[in-house]
Amino acid sequence: MNGAGGHLSLRAVLLQLAIALSIGGCATAPTPVMPAEEDYDPDPYVTPPATPLVESPPLEPIEPPLPPPVIIAPPAPANPSPDPSQASTTATPPAAPPSTVLPASPAEPTEDQQMIALLADLQRFGTLQNDELKRELAFATQALAKQRTDANRVRLAVLYTLLRSSPQDDQRALQLFDNVAKNAPATSPIRHLAGVLQVQVTERQHAVREEQQKADAAIQKLEALRAMERSLLRDRVRSGGGGGGSAGAGGSGR
Repeated sequence: MNGAGGHLSLRAVLLQLAIALSIGGCATAPTPVMPAEEDYDPDPYVTPPATPLVESPPLEPIEPPLPPPVIIAPPAPANPSPDPSQASTTATPPAAPPSTVLPASPAEPTEDQQMIALLADLQRFGTLQNDELKRELAFATQALAKQRTDANRVRLAVLYTLLRSSPQDDQRALQLFDNVAKNAPATSPIRHLAGVLQVQVTERQHAVREEQQKADAAIQKLEALRAMERSLLRDRVRSGGGGGGSAGAGGSGR
């Protein structure tokens, strides 16, 4: 009995000792607290080098992608050129659309300028031949159809009086002069010129009529004299023709 009891107590002691050791091995030892005055320099932990695997091939280095090119705009010139092809590439706000500018209509010549041009044309008309006057007459007719001005009326009227290709030309000129005299302002120099020319044409018509009348009277007188001469000849032949013959015969007998 003493041997069995001692054997059991020994086994119990060993079992408790094993339990205590297992519990002590699981427990972590507390971290010692170092005093503030002492410097604690722990040993650095050195990681053992990893052994490369023989089965996997070595990784090839991958080159990073190239960055996109950066476009640097040239600096804008101090005085930009108006040429659109040389405009700066920098973004600018859209400009307002340019306003449409209508070309200014040519200023109408003043009345004095029209008068000077008219006098120059009238002086030139006096040096032209009939064929040239006919061309000028056609141009003046077209000009009056486009612009019914007093200066164009006077030009056409003067050309009618210079040509006088028909008896109605003077009458057409007088109608144009009369139109200018009625419609132009009282102080217009063209109106005064038209009035002077109208008087000249009227006087020339009177002179032509007088000359025509004189010519007609002279023709009538001439015709009357011829008729009288024919009558005298007939009377002489009837009455004095024999006497004249006898007198001629007596003279020849002597």
